[in-house]
Amino acid sequence: MAILPEDVGKAWEKRKGAVVLTTVDKDGVPNSIYATCVSKYDEETIVVADNYFDKTQKNILAGSKGSVLFITDEGASFQIKGRIEYLKDGPVFDDMKKWNPTKHPGHAAAALKVEEVYSGAKKLL
Repeated sequence: MAILPEDVGKAWEKRKGAVVLTTVDKDGVPNSIYATCVSKYDEETIVVADNYFDKTQKNILAGSKGSVLFITDEGASFQIKGRIEYLKDGPVFDDMKKWNPTKHPGHAAAALKVEEVYSGAKKLL
Protein backbone atom coordinates (compact mmCIF):
# COMPACT_ATOMS: atom_id res chain seq x y z
CA MET A 1 0.00 0.00 0.00
CA ALA A 2 1.27 3.51 -0.86
CA ILE A 3 1.38 6.51 1.41
CA LEU A 4 0.75 10.15 0.59
CA PRO A 5 3.87 12.15 -0.16
CA GLU A 6 4.55 14.54 2.73
CA ASP A 7 3.87 17.67 0.65
CA VAL A 8 0.48 16.27 -0.44
CA GLY A 9 -0.41 15.51 3.18
CA LYS A 10 0.38 19.13 4.04
CA ALA A 11 -1.62 20.33 1.01
CA TRP A 12 -4.59 18.25 2.25
CA GLU A 13 -4.59 20.34 5.42
CA LYS A 14 -4.87 23.49 3.25
CA ARG A 15 -7.67 22.22 1.00
CA LYS A 16 -10.37 24.68 0.08
CA GLY A 17 -14.03 23.75 -0.25
CA ALA A 18 -15.46 20.41 -1.24
CA VAL A 19 -13.53 17.56 -2.79
CA VAL A 20 -14.68 15.71 -5.89
CA LEU A 21 -15.07 11.94 -5.46
CA THR A 22 -15.28 9.99 -8.72
CA THR A 23 -16.20 6.33 -9.17
CA VAL A 24 -17.20 4.30 -12.23
CA ASP A 25 -19.96 1.78 -12.80
CA LYS A 26 -19.52 -1.72 -14.19
CA ASP A 27 -19.73 -0.32 -17.74
CA GLY A 28 -17.03 2.27 -17.07
CA VAL A 29 -19.44 5.23 -16.85
CA PRO A 30 -18.01 7.79 -14.41
CA ASN A 31 -19.96 9.36 -11.57
CA SER A 32 -18.60 12.38 -9.69
CA ILE A 33 -19.93 13.99 -6.53
CA TYR A 34 -18.94 16.95 -4.39
CA ALA A 35 -18.19 15.88 -0.83
CA THR A 36 -17.62 18.13 2.15
CA CYS A 37 -17.57 15.47 4.88
CA VAL A 38 -14.04 14.18 4.32
CA SER A 39 -10.95 13.43 6.36
CA LYS A 40 -7.50 11.91 6.13
CA TYR A 41 -7.60 8.83 8.36
CA ASP A 42 -3.89 8.14 7.98
CA GLU A 43 -1.20 8.61 5.33
CA GLU A 44 -2.70 5.73 3.32
CA THR A 45 -6.42 6.48 3.59
CA ILE A 46 -8.77 9.32 2.62
CA VAL A 47 -12.30 8.91 3.99
CA VAL A 48 -15.53 10.31 2.57
CA ALA A 49 -18.65 9.93 4.72
CA ASP A 50 -21.55 8.25 2.94
CA ASN A 51 -24.30 10.60 3.92
CA TYR A 52 -26.38 10.54 0.74
CA PHE A 53 -24.62 8.22 -1.74
CA ASP A 54 -26.68 6.46 -4.40
CA LYS A 55 -24.73 5.76 -7.60
CA THR A 56 -21.49 6.20 -5.66
CA GLN A 57 -22.44 3.49 -3.19
CA LYS A 58 -23.49 1.11 -5.97
CA ASN A 59 -20.22 1.72 -7.82
CA ILE A 60 -18.10 1.12 -4.73
CA LEU A 61 -19.96 -2.07 -3.84
CA ALA A 62 -19.45 -3.26 -7.44
CA GLY A 63 -15.68 -2.89 -6.99
CA SER A 64 -15.02 0.54 -8.49
CA LYS A 65 -11.71 2.23 -7.93
CA GLY A 66 -11.96 5.95 -7.45
CA SER A 67 -10.29 9.30 -7.19
CA VAL A 68 -10.47 12.27 -4.85
CA LEU A 69 -9.68 15.65 -6.39
CA PHE A 70 -9.04 18.68 -4.21
CA ILE A 71 -7.67 22.19 -4.49
CA THR A 72 -5.72 24.11 -1.86
CA ASP A 73 -6.32 27.63 -0.64
CA GLU A 74 -3.30 28.59 -2.78
CA GLY A 75 -4.87 27.12 -5.94
CA ALA A 76 -2.78 23.94 -6.24
CA SER A 77 -4.75 20.87 -7.31
CA PHE A 78 -4.15 17.26 -6.34
CA GLN A 79 -5.76 13.96 -7.31
CA ILE A 80 -5.50 10.80 -5.23
CA LYS A 81 -6.46 7.51 -6.89
CA GLY A 82 -7.00 4.05 -5.46
CA ARG A 83 -9.33 1.27 -4.47
CA ILE A 84 -12.25 2.08 -2.21
CA GLU A 85 -13.48 0.10 0.78
CA TYR A 86 -17.08 0.60 1.95
CA LEU A 87 -17.00 0.29 5.74
CA LYS A 88 -20.04 0.07 8.02
CA ASP A 89 -18.09 -0.74 11.18
CA GLY A 90 -14.58 -0.86 12.55
CA PRO A 91 -11.98 1.80 13.40
CA VAL A 92 -12.29 3.86 10.19
CA PHE A 93 -16.09 3.92 10.46
CA ASP A 94 -15.90 4.86 14.16
CA ASP A 95 -13.47 7.67 13.34
CA MET A 96 -15.82 8.98 10.62
CA LYS A 97 -18.67 9.10 13.11
CA LYS A 98 -16.55 11.40 15.32
CA TRP A 99 -16.03 14.12 12.67
CA ASN A 100 -19.11 13.70 10.46
CA PRO A 101 -21.72 16.32 11.47
CA THR A 102 -24.54 14.77 13.49
CA LYS A 103 -27.09 16.36 11.13
CA HIS A 104 -25.93 13.84 8.48
CA PRO A 105 -26.63 10.08 8.70
CA GLY A 106 -23.08 8.73 8.14
CA HIS A 107 -24.30 5.42 6.71
CA ALA A 108 -20.75 4.24 5.99
CA ALA A 109 -17.17 5.37 5.46
CA ALA A 110 -15.84 5.23 1.90
CA ALA A 111 -12.12 4.69 2.49
CA LEU A 112 -9.96 5.41 -0.55
CA LYS A 113 -6.63 3.59 -0.24
CA VAL A 114 -3.81 5.61 -1.82
CA GLU A 115 -2.29 4.01 -4.94
CA GLU A 116 -1.44 7.00 -7.15
CA VAL A 117 -1.12 10.75 -6.55
CA TYR A 118 -1.01 13.59 -9.07
CA SER A 119 -0.49 17.33 -8.95
CA GLY A 120 -2.01 18.57 -12.17
CA ALA A 121 -0.59 16.29 -14.88
CA LYS A 122 2.52 15.45 -12.85
CA LYS A 123 2.51 12.01 -11.25
CA LEU A 124 3.90 12.19 -7.72
CA LEU A 125 3.32 8.56 -6.73
